[in-house]
Amino acid sequence: MEEKFAYIEGAEQPISMHPKKFALWLFMVTVVMIFAALTSAYIVRQSEGNWLEFTLPDIFYYTSGIVILSSIFLHWAYVSAKKDELVQVRLGMSIAVILGILFLIGQWYSWVALVDKDVYFVGNPAGSFLYVFTGLHALHLISGVIFLIIVLISSFRYKVHSQSMTPMEMCVTYWHFLGGLWLYLFMFLQLNH
Repeated sequence: MEEKFAYIEGAEQPISMHPKKFALWLFMVTVVMIFAALTSAYIVRQSEGNWLEFTLPDIFYYTSGIVILSSIFLHWAYVSAKKDELVQVRLGMSIAVILGILFLIGQWYSWVALVDKDVYFVGNPAGSFLYVFTGLHALHLISGVIFLIIVLISSFRYKVHSQSMTPMEMCVTYWHFLGGLWLYLFMFLQLNH
């Protein structure tokens, strides 16, 4: 008895994602949920009154520019990695690391500026929320800078190139996410302080 096997053209491929990328996306979703909860709590608490009014430190504008620039240089490194232009990868990654560190230093100076305006972590909830937002974001940004450094070191070991893009793709995704998160927080605080 002869069996007939039919060839199915265009069979659907299962949707798949690298497990590390999937874990990164899950982590980013949890971060979004944390900041969504915090911003919701901010709005609810602000409506109750007893809210300190103050202007945000000017350094927030500079740090916003820094995070945008770092994303641009990191994206340049990513595009260069796809073309196997390793010198540009290393240069773009190095500049992104430096800008990430400058952002963190800028966050520290924003806290100094807040203290100069008599806005403290303890006291009025307006200040407390601002320190929590910026501190929690800085904590995530530290992990992002560490990730950048790891990928930068990998690029010097010839482990980042067009045939090995997963770490670079994850790094770019996470860093752009952190940059977008900061811009969201900054705009939220500008509109709701």
